[in-house]
Amino acid sequence: MVKGAGRAEGSARASVWLEGGAGKARGGQPSGLDRERITGTAVRLLDAEGLAKFSMRRLAAELKVTAMSVYWYVDTKDDLLELALDQAFDEMRLPPADSDEDWRDQLRTLAREYRAVLVRHPWVSPLAGTFLNIGPHALDFSLAVQRVIRRTGLPARGQTGAIAAVSQFVYGFGTIEGHFVQRCAAAGMSQEEYFRHAMSAVSDAPEPHEVIRHSTDLMAARGGDTVEEMRERDFAYALETLVAGIEVMAERG
Repeated sequence: MVKGAGRAEGSARASVWLEGGAGKARGGQPSGLDRERITGTAVRLLDAEGLAKFSMRRLAAELKVTAMSVYWYVDTKDDLLELALDQAFDEMRLPPADSDEDWRDQLRTLAREYRAVLVRHPWVSPLAGTFLNIGPHALDFSLAVQRVIRRTGLPARGQTGAIAAVSQFVYGFGTIEGHFVQRCAAAGMSQEEYFRHAMSAVSDAPEPHEVIRHSTDLMAARGGDTVEEMRERDFAYALETLVAGIEVMAERG
């Protein structure tokens, strides 16, 4: 369920997890620092200030050390971002390998866990689309998804397609949701205020777009008293549609 591509052109290493980058250690490291502390601080900074403002200099200031001290533990900023990304994947609750829980419930759990990480850390989605996602926690997540899909009864030739269907849905849904939450915070509004403001702007226009006029009945049928409730209903229904589709395809063999 992990989406990703290679590092930018010209990079000497495709991932911090290759060529021993993740296990880097040098003698004479600055006291009071370790890779876990650096990575944890990077995650907190990314949450607080966003990916665009993140820099090694800003991180060093937060740690109260020089930027060069950080480079004892990571070669590049990209390496540190990969470490932060994999730490975010560690937050997900994964079904045990020997679990006898129904695969449908396991898939729902994995989908919700992945979505929660994308919403909680809006910087995860662009990084997951940039790096290889081969850190230990990302691989644990991918393995958990594979285990669940293998239990669906789908033929082997269709299992990667099912993984793609669910992963791309959750990735897209969680990315948009996370960015919406971030945008509301930046505007100093609650999600309810921001939503009402946006809807009023388009529906009160002298000539509202046709899609607005035809969406009234859909919005009414959607249900939910808050933005969060509406979003939860949409996510649950979409996920159940995918589960039902997997069941149908498994029956077809």
